[in-house]
Amino acid sequence: MRNILLLSFLSIFGLHTAFSAEGGVWMTDFEAAQAKAAAEQKPMLLDFTGSDWCGWCIKLDKEVFSQEAFQNYAAEALVLVELDFPRGKDQSAELKAQNKALAEKYGIRGFPTILILSPEGELIEKTGYRRGGAESYVEHIMGILASAG
Repeated sequence: MRNILLLSFLSIFGLHTAFSAEGGVWMTDFEAAQAKAAAEQKPMLLDFTGSDWCGWCIKLDKEVFSQEAFQNYAAEALVLVELDFPRGKDQSAELKAQNKALAEKYGIRGFPTILILSPEGELIEKTGYRRGGAESYVEHIMGILASAG
């Protein structure tokens, strides 16, 4: 019975979040992420990705997002939002529509594209894959946020 309750909870929770291979939590509901960012006064990191086909996206996840250094920083400083455009994974019609609308709104032309938004939802910076691993990427994000004020 306990396992059934846990699976039910995870199924419901999964409607609004995605888990990376290493256990980091990424939200998939943009409106919920915006509300969380505003409430916690944290910037959002939006990851526009083709998680199951885009080589650079997979590399970014493996080298940065799944690493402890990034996950520790993100848990304290960011609201993570995954906006996925998979080719082999099922998604709800609502999620597909949301992701498409956001890609159009922000002029996404390729993957991966990473956007940093203020807690109010204003675009701070657009970036993407960078060599150097998780620690270097955290420094990159911290630099973007520091220069934004």
